[in-house]
Amino acid sequence: MTTRTAPRPGGPAPGRLAGSALAVPAFRRLWTAGVVSDGGDWLLFIALPLVVLRLSGSALTTSVAFLLELLPPILLAPVVPRILARTDPRRLMVTVNVVQACGLVPLLLVGGKGLPAGTALTVVCAVIVLQAVCSAVFEPAKNTLLPTLVGPDRVVSANALVGLNQDVGRLVGGPLGGVLLVVGDLPLVAGVDLATYVVSAVVLAGLPRPGPAVATTDHAVRAAGAAGAAEAAGAAEAAVRVPTSSAPRRHPQGLLRAFRDPATRGALAVVTTASVAQGMFVVLFVFFVRDRLAGSDADVGLLRGVQAVGAIGAGLVLAAIAGRVRVRRIALLGLVGFAGLTVVAWNASFATHALWLYVVLFALVGAPGVVMGSGLTSLLQLGASAAARPAVFAALGLGVAVGQGVGLLAAGALQAVVGTMPLLEVQAGVYVLAMALGFVTLPPGADVTRRER
Repeated sequence: MTTRTAPRPGGPAPGRLAGSALAVPAFRRLWTAGVVSDGGDWLLFIALPLVVLRLSGSALTTSVAFLLELLPPILLAPVVPRILARTDPRRLMVTVNVVQACGLVPLLLVGGKGLPAGTALTVVCAVIVLQAVCSAVFEPAKNTLLPTLVGPDRVVSANALVGLNQDVGRLVGGPLGGVLLVVGDLPLVAGVDLATYVVSAVVLAGLPRPGPAVATTDHAVRAAGAAGAAEAAGAAEAAVRVPTSSAPRRHPQGLLRAFRDPATRGALAVVTTASVAQGMFVVLFVFFVRDRLAGSDADVGLLRGVQAVGAIGAGLVLAAIAGRVRVRRIALLGLVGFAGLTVVAWNASFATHALWLYVVLFALVGAPGVVMGSGLTSLLQLGASAAARPAVFAALGLGVAVGQGVGLLAAGALQAVVGTMPLLEVQAGVYVLAMALGFVTLPPGADVTRRER
């Protein structure tokens, strides 16, 4: 028998949005908070590297400063499941947003001639680490809470919309961060980002408290996985309600179990492998545009930003049709598309350096990126029991951080020795490996909520 959160007053709305996560008022609130905070995150994401480089005068110091943000997900991974098991995710997310806002206050002192460069650099690095600590707690809490808000039939739609937030934040927050940095230096950027965290905390505080569980028969679960949105909603209505107090209390499961569990280990392996390629991309992309394509700094920004266009389009489509396609198929389609377009993008440079072609290719690659991410996250949410989700998403953060760290260090150490193009071929090969792992390891039966154990 499986359990999920019972519908609360103001539950899913009928009509055109019935199959979308936006039909759920609680998710709309979570999504709105994400739109605001993700935009603020991109303000700082654009401004901080420029400030660190200006203060240190060293590209190496800039790289090391941002390697620091990979440490908290690794060090906190064993602790996060215990925190989530003992805390209401809604309250935890609000608290983390408040801490993030307070943590930006020191940046209001950085800029102009107020602090010596060495002191200012220390402050900036401390803020980078604190924000990474907060993210290492916030993201697992959000991913743990999300399935309980929308139910299994809307999980993919919800994840697609969450991914959409991040890309809208990139399109809006990225350019705005650069403008604010020029107009008012880092204090203005930090002040605006601080305000976005406060707004996000206020919006999240209005999320409903966890409600009574719904006991669902195996037949209803199968119906929810196989039927479209309307049929899934009907199956949920046919479920038998059980008071929360009668449900057995679950102890948090450990990270090792998340990596061993057949229902989640495949997606974790795929994400970790793909993260190695992403870490390599961060280092090699600038060399590709500037050296291989003979592009400018503006071209680097254009090609990074245009990826959001395809991602937003794919996110909107996926959010609308997610209930009609099996989750494993969504993840695999994303993996195939992303690996294939990566191979094409790098190897097209042997034929032409025309910038317009790469604008098109990088716009296209954003689409399978959001499909892949939404599918893999949904497989983890649907494959893990409620008790296991905190550990699963702490393990996800661990895998992403370790993978990106390996990719960053490998590309940084080898670029001058091996060259950009050979390493980009390896990077594309790592994505192909992630795709192959997906076909072999992703469980075909993970499209519905698993049995609680």
